Amino acid sequence: MNSYDFDKTIYKNDSSTDFLLFCLLRHPKALSCVPSIIAGYVKYFIFKKGRKEDFKEKAFSIVKYCDINKDVADFWQKNKGKIKNFYLKQKKEDDVIISASPRFLLEPICIDLGIKHLICTEVDHKTGKFLSLNCWGKEKVVRFKMKFKNAEVKEFYSDSYSDTPMAELAKVAFIVKGEKLLPWK
Repeated sequence: MNSYDFDKTIYKNDSSTDFLLFCLLRHPKALSCVPSIIAGYVKYFIFKKGRKEDFKEKAFSIVKYCDINKDVADFWQKNKGKIKNFYLKQKKEDDVIISASPRFLLEPICIDLGIKHLICTEVDHKTGKFLSLNCWGKEKVVRFKMKFKNAEVKEFYSDSYSDTPMAELAKVAFIVKGEKLLPWK
């Protein structure tokens, strides 16, 4: 089986960021969360304090102002065209998408694309609270091995070397730059 990161790998941008901006524009009351999101950003990214999950929970807290099913459906109707052509040309039935983005956001597009296997961060779609660790770095390998005990990863694709643990699990790995696939270094 082949495994793919999602954001900036098969989707042109970061889907979580795109979705949060989509919701902020759609639901003005969600703007009340922005000061907390900025404070979380400064704490985690500038002062290197706290956990990434804490910052991301603040960002996803805007979901309490959303009609999540409608907003996710409308988001993908508008953004499905950002799925990269290289992926659409080579996708297979047994592909695994493994991502830090939340299930409530990725599951609908995976179903639409015919992707049966999704491993991602579990986030409460009503509160934005994390129900699992952020599915990032080494955690991707932990989750993959939990779901597919002895499965072999033939090829792995990602835009980021933060996914090196997954790349090391694969027989062959590729770094994705736009639509270009380059050998993993």
